[in-house]
Amino acid sequence: MKARLELRLQQKLIMTPQLQQAIRLLQLSRLELSQTVTQELTENPVLEEEATTDPVEDETPLGEDATATKAETEGSDAGESGEAEPGALDRLEFNWDSYFDQDETGAGRETDYATASSSDDLPSFEQTLAKPVALTDHLLWQLGLTSVTDEERRIGAAIIGNIDDDGYLRVDFDELARALNAPLAAVERVLKMVQTFDPVGVGARDLRECLLIQTRQLGLQGSLVESIIGHHLPDLEKKRYAAIAKALSVAPEEVYQASKVIEHLEPKPGRPFGSTDNLSMIPDVFVVKIEGKYAVLLNDDGMPRLRISPYYRKLLKGKATGPDATKTYLEDKLRSALWLIRSIEQRNRTIVRVAESIVRFQQEFFDKGINFLKPLILKQVAEDISMHESTISRVTTNKYVHTPQGIFELKYFFNSSIGRVNGVGEDLSSVTVRERIRQLVAAEDPLSPLTDHQLVQRLSAEQIAIARRTVAKYRAWLHLPPASKRKQVF
Repeated sequence: MKARLELRLQQKLIMTPQLQQAIRLLQLSRLELSQTVTQELTENPVLEEEATTDPVEDETPLGEDATATKAETEGSDAGESGEAEPGALDRLEFNWDSYFDQDETGAGRETDYATASSSDDLPSFEQTLAKPVALTDHLLWQLGLTSVTDEERRIGAAIIGNIDDDGYLRVDFDELARALNAPLAAVERVLKMVQTFDPVGVGARDLRECLLIQTRQLGLQGSLVESIIGHHLPDLEKKRYAAIAKALSVAPEEVYQASKVIEHLEPKPGRPFGSTDNLSMIPDVFVVKIEGKYAVLLNDDGMPRLRISPYYRKLLKGKATGPDATKTYLEDKLRSALWLIRSIEQRNRTIVRVAESIVRFQQEFFDKGINFLKPLILKQVAEDISMHESTISRVTTNKYVHTPQGIFELKYFFNSSIGRVNGVGEDLSSVTVRERIRQLVAAEDPLSPLTDHQLVQRLSAEQIAIARRTVAKYRAWLHLPPASKRKQVF
């Protein structure tokens, strides 16, 4: 074998940096895109945000023109002699004394604070807090008010630090004692103290202990409720009231009444201290009906509008641009800015095209609701707008649309199909079938709930061909327990 030169011609798909950036921008959510644009504005001097004010004010002339403009502005209230009009300054005066006599509510200082605070328009103290109190902070605050030794305070702080958001101590107890280098009995004693804190049931190591703490707080020691929680919790979960009654030698009615008390106990004591922030969902596009036809409108409200800085554009066009390194740097930044602007425009056009295609396929859904949602796959939309399926997948990820039926993620409209019995009729969307299962369960008799097999029979009567395992899967997606756990005995 000897070395030789050979010329070959072949095609390769090369991901240029610009193409990689365009693909990355395409799959970003609205918030991520805003953060990316903000970062680029900080790093790229050639790129700037378009001002939303009057362009006449933006393009203020420099040099002598600016001086003249300032003189004209200052002399706008002056007479022909150039002197200020009599009384002009008096009109600009402000009664600062009366301003500072007003508090934030608009009441004068002489107004009684208790009377002003009793107004229905004023927010409550809890509503003025910057953030809700965390469970850990709430427990540490109670620990600080408890009369304990320094060692017990150290152990208590470690225990509280290992309590999760649900209010449970999810750490191995022996391991915690070794980490604290403290006797197991001392850690157990401090844990019992923490379990007396608010909320009731906090610091439990499992559900049984959590419920028992709450029963003791209610004064139900030695009652039927405590016996059921302590020894028959699995049977209670499956509503085996007869088996519990036989084991405890009581009437089934008594077990049922005790179960009603247990149902009102809190299985997750830390729930009230969880995050209650209502995050608003900002749609990327709007679907509105105009003259009987649906139109897709891009939501660009709040997004920065980019442009090339006129200063640097003029600088690059001029002959004296400084050293070659500076000119090269500005040219690179100019290309990067232009590509970013074009990529964002291309991204917006692609989102609108995909949304328009979805509207064409799912027009009945926008008119009548979820029961008319049709089966749809990425390939159908890709063929409709002549794009690749991977592009459609990226576009529909973390993108939301506002419709007459509500706000949905674009991926919501893509779902599998469920056939009809004997193949007669159009296929149904899996989302529509899940909604029908939810309606059937909501309308069932609580004393005789529908099993998965009975649900299959009901759906078959409606010409929906579906297997029992599929019904069980859809029921789990809807967070509906099986019939044995939905049954009410009495």
